[in-house]
Amino acid sequence: MTVDARRRTVQPDLFGVPPRDAPLGAVEAWAHAAGRWPLLGIDEAGRGPLAGPVVAAAVVLPRGPLPADLAILDDSKKLSAQQREALVPAIVRVAVAVGVARVEPDRIDAINILEATREAWIRATERALRRLGGAAHTVLVDGNLPLPDYRGEQFPLVKGDSRSLTIAAASVLAKVARDRLMTVLDGRYPAYGFARHKGYGTVEHRRALVAHGPCPAHRRSFRWTAP
Repeated sequence: MTVDARRRTVQPDLFGVPPRDAPLGAVEAWAHAAGRWPLLGIDEAGRGPLAGPVVAAAVVLPRGPLPADLAILDDSKKLSAQQREALVPAIVRVAVAVGVARVEPDRIDAINILEATREAWIRATERALRRLGGAAHTVLVDGNLPLPDYRGEQFPLVKGDSRSLTIAAASVLAKVARDRLMTVLDGRYPAYGFARHKGYGTVEHRRALVAHGPCPAHRRSFRWTAP
C-alpha cells in the first residue's frame, strides 16, 4: 500500500482527539499542541458549475487566537456573500501566507475536473509556500484526496472546511475569488446571468444555453439537460 493510500485509509481516525464533531478550530489546537506548524490548508471552489474556472486557495494562519474580525470565519457555504467579502481582507492581513490559483474551462475540458482541481491545488500551494519562505510542517486538504506529489506530511480531511479554521479560510478566499471572476464574465457574456448563478446549472442558466449555445467560458465536457 502506498503512503497516500495508507493516509486515505486511516483518515477518519487521524483526529480522534479532537473528535470529528469537535468545534471549528479544534484541529488547529490539536496540530499546534503537537508541533505541527506551519499548518497549511487547501480548498477549492467551482468543481460543479457548467462554466468558469475552478479556483483553489492555500492558507497558513498564525498560531494562537485569531483576531475579532475573523470571529465569523466558517465554511464558506455557511456564510453570506457579504460575510465572505468582509472576511477576505481580514484573512489576507492576518495570514502568514496565501496562494490562490485557477484552472480555466479549456484546461478542465482537456484533463477533466478532478485533475484540474488538483492542478489548481498544486499551483495555489506553490504560491503560498513561496510567500511562506519554506515548507509547511503539515498540509490539510479538504475532502478525501491528497495533494498530488507532495512529499511532506499531509492529511485529507473530510468536511475540512467546517472542521478546520485554516481550510475554512482557504474556502472563503477560493469562493470569493471565483465569484468575482464570474461577475467579470457576466459583463463579457451578459446573456447567461453568470453574476447571479456563478455558472452553476440553474434553470435560468440552462435556458440561456438552449437559447444561445455555449460561450467560451463554458465547460464543453460537462453534460447538462434542457429545462
